[in-house]
Amino acid sequence: MRLVYNSVLTVVSSLLLLASCSSKSKNTSENAVAAPLPPLNTKELLSYNPKTADKRIDDFIKDLHKTRGFNGNILVAKHGKIIYENAIGWADYLHRDSLKINSQFELASVSKTMTSTAILQLMERGKLKLDQDVRDFFPDFPYEGVTIRLLLTHRSGMMNYVYFTDDVYRKEHRDQRKGLTNLQEMEMIAKYKPTRFNKPNVRFLYNNSNFMVLGSIIEKVSGMPYAQFMKENVFIPAGMARTAVYSKATYDKIPADVVGHDRGQWRYSVAQNFLDGPVGDKGIYSTVGDLFLFDRALRAGRLLKKATMDSAYVPRNPMLHGHFSYGYGWRIFEAPGEQVIYHTGWWHGFRHIYLRDMKNDITIVLLSNLANGSLLKLDELFKITGMPIVRKSAYKGNGDTSED
Repeated sequence: MRLVYNSVLTVVSSLLLLASCSSKSKNTSENAVAAPLPPLNTKELLSYNPKTADKRIDDFIKDLHKTRGFNGNILVAKHGKIIYENAIGWADYLHRDSLKINSQFELASVSKTMTSTAILQLMERGKLKLDQDVRDFFPDFPYEGVTIRLLLTHRSGMMNYVYFTDDVYRKEHRDQRKGLTNLQEMEMIAKYKPTRFNKPNVRFLYNNSNFMVLGSIIEKVSGMPYAQFMKENVFIPAGMARTAVYSKATYDKIPADVVGHDRGQWRYSVAQNFLDGPVGDKGIYSTVGDLFLFDRALRAGRLLKKATMDSAYVPRNPMLHGHFSYGYGWRIFEAPGEQVIYHTGWWHGFRHIYLRDMKNDITIVLLSNLANGSLLKLDELFKITGMPIVRKSAYKGNGDTSED
C-alpha cells in the first residue's frame, strides 16, 4: 500500500511540477518584451559615391535646373541604395550661400507624414483611438463630430487656420514676429469659433488645420512638446540625426541656414512669422538623407507595426482621376500592381515632393527653396527610375499637385 501511495505521490508531484513549469513558461512568454531592434546602419545607408552617379538622372536634374529653375537638393534610391544625390543652387541667395547635401529644409506639408506616424504610435500604445472626438482632448473645441480619423484624412470640414489667424492678427494689429504655440492656436479657435467649410465627413478638403490639431493632440496626450515627442519617438528611432522641429514660438530666429524664396524669384525671400509657430502641419526641418532614412525605418517596421502602416496607405477618399487618393497623412497613387505613397509640400518659399514606390522599392526626394513650377516637370525622372508618373494631369483632366 505504501508503495502504491508513494508511486501516486510521485506522479502527482511530477504533474504539479510540469504544470508549474508550463505556467511559468506561459507567463514568461506573455510578459516578454520584444527585444529592441538594433539601430539602423545609417552610415551604410547614406553612403554614396558621386563617381557612380546615374548619368541619366544627373543630366535630367541639371537640365531641370537650367531650363525650369529647380534649386534644391535631390536624392534617388533603389532597393535601399542611393543611386543619385546632389545639392544645386543657393541656400540663401541674398548672402550667396550655396546648398550642401545635408542642408536642412522646412519640410512644409511633408511634415504631415511624420505627424501621422506619431498619432498612429499613440494609437498602438492605447493612448488614443482614431474615432475619438477632438472634444475628448479639448472640450472647448467649437466643432462637433470631428474625430482623429477625419483629421488624418482631411475630412473634418474645418476652416484653414492659416487664413483665419492671419485675418485676426491683421485686424487686431497683433505682433507678427512672435510665433503662436499650438495651444494658443487652439484657444483662438475656441474663442472666435470661425465658420467651418462643411460638416464633418462630407468630403475631402485638404487644409493645414487638420494636422495642426493633430499636433496639438500629440502634445496633450503625451504631456510633452511636439518637438520632444517627435525627436524621441520618430527621429531618433529612425536614425534621423539631422531632423528637428523648429517653431517660432520657441525660437526668435529659426536655426536653419536654408531660406525659402517665393514666387519663383530670388528677391522674394520669406521671413518666418507668427504662422511659423504652430506645428504638426509643418515645422519639421530635415534633409534628403534623413527622409531616405525615414523611408527605410518605416519599411523595416521600426516605427509602426506593419498592419498599422498598411492601414495608413489605404485610400480613405474617392479616387481622383482614377489613381489618386489620401490615406492617413499620405497621398496615394494606385494602378494595377503599382502603389506610390508620397506627399508634397509648399510653404513660405519651400516646395517639395517625397515619393516612395512600394512595389519597386524606389525613393525620390526633391526639396526646393525656390517655389516655382519645376517639380511639376518630373515625367522624365519617373521614366528613368521606373516609377509611375505621379502627376494627376498625366492620366486625366487638368489636375496638378498644387493643393499644398
